[in-house]
Amino acid sequence: MAKVAVDFDTLKVLGERGREHGSGGAVQHGASTLPEEMFNKFPEVETLEIHLATGFMNLFMDHPAFPADLKSAIYKYLDKTATGERKATDSDAQFYYKTRKKSLGAYKPEMWSLPADVHQELYGALEKQFEFFFNMLNIVDTKDLVDQLVTVVEYHQPAPKSARGVGDDLGLAD
Repeated sequence: MAKVAVDFDTLKVLGERGREHGSGGAVQHGASTLPEEMFNKFPEVETLEIHLATGFMNLFMDHPAFPADLKSAIYKYLDKTATGERKATDSDAQFYYKTRKKSLGAYKPEMWSLPADVHQELYGALEKQFEFFFNMLNIVDTKDLVDQLVTVVEYHQPAPKSARGVGDDLGLAD
């Protein structure tokens, strides 16, 4: 993993200029790879959006509770379906790291039906990470503000066929 630097002064200026022209501000892509001590800087420079999905996926799939057999199956799947994306210089770890997001759809039923104890460990770790980001990004206790600005539109559709009955013991079905 490369060491990443963020120019917060530039991020602040870009956000200000964007807002002058009707945009919400600047977006930080790839923030999952940043050191945790940087995250409190984003609210200071009024960053509009911070992309963290890769970090959450890494926390989930690299957690000791994630089933080794499932990870092995996912990697075999990637060896077959994403082989064209592998560079000659990629190690297995690099290849799997950058392509494993492509396996989530194919293995959604297996991930949704993890045993309750595994589910609790994995989602507990995610919850702690969300709590960390909520604190660092200064978005704790903002429900009233969100309620003022966002109109919720309810939308219901049946669970996908592959997920019906999955997670019933965890209260996740439908």
